[in-house]
Amino acid sequence: MRVTIIGHTARESGAELALCRLLGAVDRVRLGIDVVLFEDGPLVDRLAPLADVVTVMPLARRAAGLTRGQVHGLRSIAAAPAAAALMWRLAVHLARERPDVVVTTTMKAHVIGSAAAAAVGAPLVWHVHDRIAPDYMPAPLSKLLRAAARVFPRAVVANSRATAATLPGVRNLVVAYPGFSTSQAIADPASHVAPARPVVLLLGRISPTKGQLELARAMPSILARHPGSTFRIVGSPIFGGEDYAGKVQQAVRALGVSDHVTMLEAVDDPRYELDEATVLVHASPVPEPFGQVVVEAMVRGVPVIATDAGGVPEILVDRSSRPLGWLVPPGDADALAAAVIDVLDQPAEARRRASEAYAAAHDRFRIELTAELVTTVWRRAGRRSRGSPRA
Repeated sequence: MRVTIIGHTARESGAELALCRLLGAVDRVRLGIDVVLFEDGPLVDRLAPLADVVTVMPLARRAAGLTRGQVHGLRSIAAAPAAAALMWRLAVHLARERPDVVVTTTMKAHVIGSAAAAAVGAPLVWHVHDRIAPDYMPAPLSKLLRAAARVFPRAVVANSRATAATLPGVRNLVVAYPGFSTSQAIADPASHVAPARPVVLLLGRISPTKGQLELARAMPSILARHPGSTFRIVGSPIFGGEDYAGKVQQAVRALGVSDHVTMLEAVDDPRYELDEATVLVHASPVPEPFGQVVVEAMVRGVPVIATDAGGVPEILVDRSSRPLGWLVPPGDADALAAAVIDVLDQPAEARRRASEAYAAAHDRFRIELTAELVTTVWRRAGRRSRGSPRA
C-alpha cells in the first residue's frame, strides 16, 4: 500500500515529531511512504530514513507565513493565488504517484491537500493535531475546517477525545493518541532521582499557548516557600513567538526572579532536561489538543503539573479516575504555584503519582498501539470502491 503524507512545515514541532515516531513504528514492509512538505528544514533530514521519498514542494512566502489568526483577513486573500498554485502542483504529483491513500497532518495541508486529492480522486485521511474550535483559532477558520472535515476525508484521526469533540458530525472519526517510543522511556520510574535543589521545568516552544508567562508569575510564591528552587524554561520561539519571548524575559526581570531562571533554546533530545527535573510544568492557558510533553515526562518518572483543559486530563487521569499528577485551572498562576509547592512539600506523594503515571503511559500511549490503529484507518480508507488494483 502506498501512502502519501502531506504537511506544511519542516520545523520540528509537536505534530511533526509525533509523525516521525509514527513512521518509525509502522510496517514498512507492507507500506510505502511518500512525504510531501511545503518547506525545507530540519524535519526533511529527520524524515529521510523513515520514508521512501521526502519531497519539498515550496509554498510561496506570502502564504507560508500566514498564521491561523490571519486566515480571515486581507492577507489570506493575497495568499490565495500561491495556495492555488501549490494545490495544482500537488495534484499533478498525486496523479503521477497514484497513492492508495493521502494523509494530511496540518491545517494548511488539510486545505491544500483536500483540494489536490479531490482533483485526482485519491482517498483522503485527515490526521488532526489541533482543536478545531473558536477558542483555539478564529471562528471563521474553525467553521470552514469543520465543514471541510465532513465532506473531503474518508476518515479523520484525532489526537485526543478533546480534539475529536471539536469535529461534530464527522464520519469515521477515530482517536489515536500520539505515542512515545521505547527510547524515550526509562526502564524503572524509581530510577529517577529528584535533584537536591528543586528544579521546575517547562519544556516546549515559546508561545502564548504554552504558559511561560504564567509560570513566571507563579515563581515569587514558589520561591517564598522554597527559596532554593530554580526554574528552567527550555524552548524556542517559533511560529511567530519572538515578541512573546521578550515579554517572558521582561516579566522575569520585573518580578525579581532572574537569578533563579534559566532560559534555553530548544533541545533535540529532552531526556536530559527531564532527568534533571524535580517536576515538569505544563502551563498552557488555553485548552491544548493533547500535550505530548506530559507523556514524555511520565515515561521518565517525573511528576507532572498540567492545566485541566483540552486533551491533558485524558493523560493525567487513569481509567479509575485517580490523578496521575496535579491538574490546575488554565491561566491561574496562583493555583500553579500552589501545585508546585505541594509537589515540593510532599516528595513521597510526588513519587507515588509519578510511578502510577509511568505505568499508565505504558498501558495507553506506546507508539506501537498508535501505529496499529492509524495504519488500520489508512487501509480502510484506502480501499478503492471498485476494488481495482493499482497499475
